[in-house]
Amino acid sequence: MASNFARILSSKRNVGILSLVGAGSLTVGLLLNREQHVSAGAQVRRVYPPSAEYPDLRKHNNCMASHLTPAVYAKLCDKATPNGFTLDQAIQTGVDNPGHPFIKTVGMVAGDEETYEVFADLFDPVIKERHNGYDARNMKHPTDLDSSKVRSGIFDEKYVLSSRVRTGRSIRGLSLPPACTRAERREVERVVVNALAGLHGDLTGKYYSLTEMTEKEQQQLIDDHFLFDKPVSPLLTCAGMARDWPDARGIWHNDEKTFLVWVNEEDHTRVISMEKGGNMKRVFERFCRGLQEVERLIKEKGWEFMWNERLGYVLTCPSNLGTGLRAGVHINLPRLSKDPRFPKILDNLRLQKRGTGGVDTAAVGSTFDISNLDRLGQSEVQLVQTVIDGVNYLIECEKRLEKGQDIKIPAPISQFK
Repeated sequence: MASNFARILSSKRNVGILSLVGAGSLTVGLLLNREQHVSAGAQVRRVYPPSAEYPDLRKHNNCMASHLTPAVYAKLCDKATPNGFTLDQAIQTGVDNPGHPFIKTVGMVAGDEETYEVFADLFDPVIKERHNGYDARNMKHPTDLDSSKVRSGIFDEKYVLSSRVRTGRSIRGLSLPPACTRAERREVERVVVNALAGLHGDLTGKYYSLTEMTEKEQQQLIDDHFLFDKPVSPLLTCAGMARDWPDARGIWHNDEKTFLVWVNEEDHTRVISMEKGGNMKRVFERFCRGLQEVERLIKEKGWEFMWNERLGYVLTCPSNLGTGLRAGVHINLPRLSKDPRFPKILDNLRLQKRGTGGVDTAAVGSTFDISNLDRLGQSEVQLVQTVIDGVNYLIECEKRLEKGQDIKIPAPISQFK
């Protein structure tokens, strides 16, 4: 990062130099002190051997448990990232949450960007399983935010009730939510809010801090379904994501309430473009334009997003690597949803269904949240096009069933194109 922040980090000089960097110096000082004591792959002091510390995973059903052998644990358990994040911290959520017999969770998180490198012997096979064979060592992830490449994208609103695209972004040089200090979390908020203040036109908006909003503002955000609550899921709390709540958390949205940014929830930021109706093309155009503008404004201040050519955009959970993108619609399919071929059709189209209340919620009647299944190995444009083509196919099936006509299961589409 071509900035004072990066230069200071790399130089490891006396903390007195921090007076030169201005705002955010507290965080830089904290990171400096950490780096002086912990280097990449540094040894963690232990009293007992790895065999005595190896977790009991016999009843676990998550990706981490499938790949964490005693040998892998012994190799990695004494290492730490430059910020001091350890293997035991990365896997704690998966140790504490064995998982559901029929739902396989990831079972581990990253504490910083370097986590994916220092503990690659475990993260790489987990990524390969979670992302349907993606090889994090030898494959390159494509990034493409050119919304003009998307074809079609305006759905029949008799069926599609709303359209949405979301992703996450992390600020390079600051620890991720499972491991960040209070100062780092506040620095994330400062960097992001300052950048969002520079948005103009239809992206002009306002930031609402969870610690400072009025009761009226809070009620309005609840009414708009924008407000996020303190994490209660043990998958998140065991990963340390609810610490110091609600310090340095907040929500920004534009005046038209079609472009939102959550700050310091599960990731540094969650970016959402959405609107009622079926114009996915317009939603994606706003999504790409807003993301690129925020990135430009952040870079002007000497910061940048975490990204590399193998993993794409780096986020807290390995399941969101690559694009971090979920493009989805709320769609009403009263006939198709009752057809026994519906699950197979979704699988072959690389789509997934949820209830309209989000993950792990039931459908309301015949209305579902349909979105892309993949995140890594395809670009944003490719994934949104997959959703557009797939949703159009579902609508066509619904129309055929309305007429008493038969439908076909489509041939499987390739994940990596």
